[in-house]
Amino acid sequence: MGDSIFTCCYVPPHPPGEGDPPGSRSRRSEITMASNSANISSDKRFLIFFDFDETIVDETSDDMVVQAAPGQHLPDWLKDTYQPGRYNEYMQRVLAYLAEQGVTESDIRSIMEKIPASPGMLTLLQFLRTRPPQDFEVVLLSDANSFFIESWLRRAGARQIFHRVFSNPATFNKDGRLVMRPFHSHDCARCPNNMCKQVVVRDYVARRTQERGRPYQRIFYVGDGANDFCPALALGPRDVAFPRRDFPMHRLITETHEAMPGEFKAVTVPWASGEEVVQRLRRLVAE
Repeated sequence: MGDSIFTCCYVPPHPPGEGDPPGSRSRRSEITMASNSANISSDKRFLIFFDFDETIVDETSDDMVVQAAPGQHLPDWLKDTYQPGRYNEYMQRVLAYLAEQGVTESDIRSIMEKIPASPGMLTLLQFLRTRPPQDFEVVLLSDANSFFIESWLRRAGARQIFHRVFSNPATFNKDGRLVMRPFHSHDCARCPNNMCKQVVVRDYVARRTQERGRPYQRIFYVGDGANDFCPALALGPRDVAFPRRDFPMHRLITETHEAMPGEFKAVTVPWASGEEVVQRLRRLVAE
């Protein structure tokens, strides 16, 4: 039945509304509304999470959208408004500025569609697409935004691989501006104020385990950034973290192993190409 921490040590978030800032949605209700997992079959053996920026794609989508700005750069006054931990709010101002400069929905979509996939990532997605349906439940978890992600996935023909996409919601308003909202609120000091991926992972796994009536055999997490280290901390000893080699997630895992042995429980398999992830997954599904 697995040794994942989720099967025995899950602590649910506070009830909706309790402890949330006035006017904010509770993190649990936000995730529940976003996931709506009732139509996912309950026979999946494995659960795999993916980050988006610099994991599925080989760039940061927030950086790429700047190509739509006049001269392909942002004015200093706008860049100077960034505050640590408040990147989501900064990107809201960037998107407002782009709209003021006449950047359209099709302009932004076109930029997103052209972002290259990370090395070997299309091979990994094709592997997941062709596996028996009972093998993998596939979830995308990103601090980018829903419009950037959906644009790329649909162009790549990869949207149907993902059972759920969790990201900051973004839609165009009547004035043609892409309006992005924070995904949720949380109490994690490690993560930006609009998204703690560990909160999302813990809540999703606990609820899906309850719906299924049994845990997953293993949970996998494929990522690259510092905000992918936090959710990977929640994985158990049968689970596998796939950090992109020499990126922040990988460095943080290595530092944690050295400073606090036993704190990071998952098996760690660094990757430079998605084909390395495929090789390990082939072995695991055959066990």
